[in-house]
Amino acid sequence: MYPTTPSDAYDRFSSGPPPTAPPPQQQPTYNHAMNQSHHARPAAGLARWSTGLFHCMDDPGNCLITCLCPCITFGQIADIVDRGTCSCAGSGAAYAAICATTGMGCLYSCVYRTKMRAHYDLDEGECPDFLVHWCCELCALCQEYRELKNRGFDMGIGWDANMERRNRGVTGGQVMGAPATPVGMMR
Repeated sequence: MYPTTPSDAYDRFSSGPPPTAPPPQQQPTYNHAMNQSHHARPAAGLARWSTGLFHCMDDPGNCLITCLCPCITFGQIADIVDRGTCSCAGSGAAYAAICATTGMGCLYSCVYRTKMRAHYDLDEGECPDFLVHWCCELCALCQEYRELKNRGFDMGIGWDANMERRNRGVTGGQVMGAPATPVGMMR
């Protein structure tokens, strides 16, 4: 009436060691010395930030300026991210006005973090952009400033001057590929 099962059908699972569970996924570790999380890899195709959020003292001059007057740092970031469509002074003044009237400059500045991440394919990290700026506004501005600086921008001269330098092949005040000429009298 019922089909018969082979005698070894039940024995093949009971003989030998029991099957093992797959290994647990690796959890991110927190490196207290470096003050940053380490993951196996960021999301597919996304790059990591060149410096951590709390590495403000990697550039102490910018850290001091950002602490005293964050509108300057924001203006420099916005000028580069917007590719010169809005001047450093204009962006900084808009940020200062928003901060003075509502105290919510972080909602304006987080838009530029999102634009910057999209342009350079940067990983969002643990928290969304608005939360990073809400909780750590000054650290976020310093990180964005350092990221652009590490990507070769001279933050003090703005977008137009940076593009002019790149078009001329100038980096760091030297012409790329030009031989060094000695200074002084020559015969």
